[in-house]
Amino acid sequence: MHRQNKRKKGNLFSKILNTIFTLTVAIATAGIMIVYTNNTAIGKSVNVLRFAQISDDHLSVEKVNKSYRMTASSAQLLDDAIDVINETPDLDFVFFTGDVIDVPYEKNLRLFFDHANRLKYKYYVVPGNHDICYGGYLDKKRFVKMLNEYNPTFKFKKTYYSFSPKVGYKIIALDPIIDTKITAQGELPKEQLEFLDLELSRSGNNTVLIFMHVPLKQPFSSDSHRLVNAESMYRILRKYNNPIAIFTGHYHTTKVTQDGNILHVSTPALISYPNAFRIVTVKNYKDKSVFSIEYMPTRLKEIQKKAKLLVFHSSMYYGDEDDRTVTITIDKGKNNDK
Repeated sequence: MHRQNKRKKGNLFSKILNTIFTLTVAIATAGIMIVYTNNTAIGKSVNVLRFAQISDDHLSVEKVNKSYRMTASSAQLLDDAIDVINETPDLDFVFFTGDVIDVPYEKNLRLFFDHANRLKYKYYVVPGNHDICYGGYLDKKRFVKMLNEYNPTFKFKKTYYSFSPKVGYKIIALDPIIDTKITAQGELPKEQLEFLDLELSRSGNNTVLIFMHVPLKQPFSSDSHRLVNAESMYRILRKYNNPIAIFTGHYHTTKVTQDGNILHVSTPALISYPNAFRIVTVKNYKDKSVFSIEYMPTRLKEIQKKAKLLVFHSSMYYGDEDDRTVTITIDKGKNNDK
């Protein structure tokens, strides 16, 4: 009799444990289904890419300001941007879109690496017209060699390259800097246009981010700074309906323009007013890409005030509110029709 009671108690205990286990599994499964329903079943599965873009920091050893550029404060401005970026969580990388130094000497580029290597995030670089010198000092071959030597992230053999930072994304870095004459204009040579076409053809349904110094679309008219074969690049881009965002500098101004499935983002200079950079968050969904672009001004307000006094039409460089901080959605699978 005693054994039967003991057996009954044991069976009851087992039933209780089984019931608890079943309820736990049911609750966990329900939670998973809710997440799945919210994020996947209704087409809202999202893959997030977040990065910082710095352009035209023109790092210099000059002790005086040069024209409208705060060259005497270039190191302070760069360090301030790096500090803010290091305090920003969950960035995937930092991209410098050219004119990282003001005068193309190797010693200046080494100084840039001394600062940039303080970043806790990996970083990439494309050259600007101030980084490469026609006739000597620092040519493209030496520029790439030093990138490989001083930047542990950089493992490319040319000043233009591509990689995939995450599933669903393609990065294409281009170099339109003309090194055969002294000019601030840009031009994409034939091999880079072919490279761009090939990389886009391999991109599938990926969201494509292009980084280069000279804008494809001018934020304001300047014949001396334009991409002289912009239409050749447009012809290639128009063949594809991926969400394509192009991040540039060179004009030292703040501008964001959408052209069908192409987003043009001109980032202001760090060296001149408004002394700012950008934080960009891209949310890649099955049917669309959402770009959240943040304007990040320097915290060195006295330097910024001085910089504003040195430029004409400061509002042109500062941009409108939608040029500074804005969210733009680009649907996938649609062509370039405006």
